[in-house]
Amino acid sequence: MVAGGAGTRLWPVSTPEYPKHLLKINSNNRSLLQQTYDRAKGLSKKIYVISEASHVIHVREQLPNLPDDHFIVEPARRGTANCIALALAHISNYEDKDEPLVFLAADHFVRDVDGFTHSFKIAAEVSKNKKRIVLVGAEPNYPATGFGYIEKGKVLNEKYFVFNVKSFKEKPPFEVAKKYLKEGRFLWNCSYFVGSINVFETSMAKYAPGLFHNLKLLKQAQPDKYDEVYLGLKNDTIDYALIEKVPDLLVVPASFDWIDVGSFSDWYKVVEPDNDGNHITGEMVETLEIENSFIQNHCNKPLAVIGLDNVVVVNTKDGTLVVRKDLAQQVGDVSKRFYQEV
Repeated sequence: MVAGGAGTRLWPVSTPEYPKHLLKINSNNRSLLQQTYDRAKGLSKKIYVISEASHVIHVREQLPNLPDDHFIVEPARRGTANCIALALAHISNYEDKDEPLVFLAADHFVRDVDGFTHSFKIAAEVSKNKKRIVLVGAEPNYPATGFGYIEKGKVLNEKYFVFNVKSFKEKPPFEVAKKYLKEGRFLWNCSYFVGSINVFETSMAKYAPGLFHNLKLLKQAQPDKYDEVYLGLKNDTIDYALIEKVPDLLVVPASFDWIDVGSFSDWYKVVEPDNDGNHITGEMVETLEIENSFIQNHCNKPLAVIGLDNVVVVNTKDGTLVVRKDLAQQVGDVSKRFYQEV
């Protein structure tokens, strides 16, 4: 489980010290991290969590039953490529290098746990049999411009709907996204990766020698030099560094619902609004003539919202946010200005 990132688009509830995967966003009283852990238990008893040093204490508090050697700590964020290399270096000391690993983001929301388990078990079986990296991509249900897309190629397995990956597409403009949705050949890239340690290392050696070099550095690092080595790595994403360079990837279309809770408009989708379309939580909140809005008060201070529609109003000790709900994706651009590093 990859429990990193700052979740800047959910500021001020999510902060670099307490990012979004630690948040409880719906009524089951489990954080996104804990819900991901619950789903992961359906795949394996061997669960590892990669966390950044600034908030690992909170991750440990939320997962008290996880053994100490199953926490992998980044001294600081150096991108998902190095994060995964760090995980491979650590896990190779404990697990069979031919058994598939499933990399899961800890900040996604999924309702259909059975469908989730089914999809990843298929991906793991295919990866083990074919010795290839397998992705799991979500079927798009609207023309999203905030996600990358995976283009499906020829069918590898008709029974389980396993496809070769034909290409990757960057986050498209709206008209292109509508075209992708209409054609039906594209999946949202959820950054779900499945493959064994040996499969990942072989792919890195062939197609991402720089990342493979980083992996070897991490394996060879002495404990007292570990932080220094990791902090010396160049920030990079796993998609650019490796995944988009591998020519024989496979993809399994997800047989479950999927929401990347990347903004307050996404958060609004996973809660139950009242009869006026409002989601209102917290003490000392008063509203008048409010519709289709997301309002939270995390402070012991009165909050009043009057005569607004389609807005997000969030009040915490770290700041106050007021934004039109359809512009919630832009919160990250503004919130980053409050921090020197995110």
